[in-house]
Amino acid sequence: MLSYYKVSTEQMVLFRDNMSAISIAKNPVQHSQTKHIDIKRHFIRDLVERGIIRIEYIATKQQLADLFTKPLDKDRFQELKKSLGICSLY
Repeated sequence: MLSYYKVSTEQMVLFRDNMSAISIAKNPVQHSQTKHIDIKRHFIRDLVERGIIRIEYIATKQQLADLFTKPLDKDRFQELKKSLGICSLY
């Protein structure tokens, strides 16, 4: 999947903190409750089925992506920033 950037990996890992999303992505059977799932979810499911990516659970407190995707209070922002090894220049 990253061959364009000359990065070789056997399987990319996608960490999610939502067990329902993981279940939907791993289950190839369509259910009436998941009819509303949009195209990108089907794309992810296809990648999982083909073995290109693997989805694993991560606790919400450990989800580093929140730093880039959610509004956070100052303490949580500092905690995640430190976890990534980002330091302030000032």
